[in-house]
Amino acid sequence: MAETRFLVVRNDEEQYSIWSADRELPAGWHDTGFAGTRSECLAHIDTVWTDMRPRSVREAAS
Repeated sequence: MAETRFLVVRNDEEQYSIWSADRELPAGWHDTGFAGTRSECLAHIDTVWTDMRPRSVREAAS
């Protein structure tokens, strides 16, 4: 049985998630170009998502 492939996706608030590669992306989410196993995608998110605050909150704080 093949392992499910996932995409790393990001919304307009720059929040990350994973999404099954064989499903259409939900409205408001965009493919970041990274795909892999669930574990690989979650590890990638841990690396790139260093500030968990939504973009609008970060911008309001600056």
